[in-house]
Amino acid sequence: MTSADPGSNLPPLQAEEQQHSERVLQAVRAALAAHGGWLAFDDYLRIVLYAPGLGYYSAGSAIFGASGDFVTAPELSVLFSRCVARQCMQVLQQTGGDILELGGGSGALAAGVLTTLQEQGLLPEHYYLLEVSAALRQRQQQRIGALPAALRSRVQWLESMPGAPISGVILANEVADALPFKRFVTHAEALLERGVALSAHGQLIDADRAAQPALQAQVAQLVASLGRHSAPWPWPSGYQSELCPLLAPWIAAIAAALGRGAALLLDYGLARSEYYHPQRGGGTLRCHFRHRAHEQPLLYPGLQDISAWVDFTRVAEAAVDAGLSIAGYCSQAAFLLGTGIEADLADSATALERARLASEARQLLLPEAMGESFKVMALTREPDAALRGFQYQDLRGSL
Repeated sequence: MTSADPGSNLPPLQAEEQQHSERVLQAVRAALAAHGGWLAFDDYLRIVLYAPGLGYYSAGSAIFGASGDFVTAPELSVLFSRCVARQCMQVLQQTGGDILELGGGSGALAAGVLTTLQEQGLLPEHYYLLEVSAALRQRQQQRIGALPAALRSRVQWLESMPGAPISGVILANEVADALPFKRFVTHAEALLERGVALSAHGQLIDADRAAQPALQAQVAQLVASLGRHSAPWPWPSGYQSELCPLLAPWIAAIAAALGRGAALLLDYGLARSEYYHPQRGGGTLRCHFRHRAHEQPLLYPGLQDISAWVDFTRVAEAAVDAGLSIAGYCSQAAFLLGTGIEADLADSATALERARLASEARQLLLPEAMGESFKVMALTREPDAALRGFQYQDLRGSL
C-alpha cells in the first residue's frame, strides 16, 4: 500500500488498522486485475468508501467526532440543528407531513431537529432516516434511543427512497460531497481521465488514460456552460478537477421523493464558475484522517474520508430538469443568521453556556471556518413563502 509522505504529518496506523487497510487494498488489487490494471477513480471510491464490510462508511470504524476523522456541523454544536429545525418548521407549517434525512451520519442532526420541533410543538408525523450503512444505522439507533419515547416513536429507518412521495422536508447534510466522482486532467489537445493503477512494487498510483466518450461529452458541456472560448480548454495544460455524474440522478431521486415541500442541501461547494476557475488547478479533492486534511486519496485505503466539493450549478440544473424550484442558495453563515442563531446565543441560561455556544457559533459562522465554504440550497415544490434561512443572502445569480 502507499505510505504517508514524511512531510504530511499524518499519524501512523495501529496494527488492526493496518490489517484492515491491507484487506481493502487486496479488494482494490482484485478489481484492478479484473479491469485490465486500471480503475476509474469513482470505481476506486466505490470500494474504499462503500464496499460492504470494507469501505470507510461501512466497516464500523469511528468516523465522526473527536475519536473519528472529522466533525460535522450537527456534532460541532446543537445550534446548527436548532437552526435547521426552524427552517423545517416553517415548511411543515405549510405542508404538514414528514421529514426525510438522507445519510444521517451519527444521528446528531435528527436528534437535534426532533428535540427543537418538540419544543416548538410542531413535530413531523414521521422522521425517516435513509441510511445504507449498517454501521452508521446502528450508531444512529443508539443516538435516537436516548431520546424521549414521544420522539423515538416517530423515527423510522429506510434502506431506499420511500415508495411514495412525501410532503414536508428532505434533509441532506454533507451527502452530495461523498458521492463517487470522476477526476480529469487536461493535457495539450487531449482530455485525460485520472484513475488508479499499481506500480511495479505493488503500490497504488495515479494513472491517466484517454477519457471515454461519456466523460468527454460531460466536460464539453461543462466548458460550454462556462462560456469561456479558449481552445481547446478554458484551463491551462495539466489542470485537474472533478466531475460527479451521480449528482443529476441523485437530485432526480430527491425530486421523485418530494411531493410537496422543500429539500435542504447543506454541503461545502461552489457555483460552477468558481469551482472550475482556471486558477483552481488542483481541484477540490480532500481527504480526512484523524482530523488532518490532506490530498492523498490512495493512502490508507478504507481508513480515510475522501470527498470533493459540490458543483451547486450542476445541482441547480438537475433540480430544474426534475421539476423543482431553486428557492434559495446562500452561505451557511447567512442561513444560520436567517434562522435565528443569534437568538439562541442571547437565550443562553448562564454566562458559561453563552461562552461555550459563542465559541461553537464562531466555528459555524466565520469565513475561515465553516461559514463561507459551506453552502445551503433549498429546492422546493409548491410552497411559495420565502424561506427564512435565505432572507439575508441570495447567491442564485452566481449559479
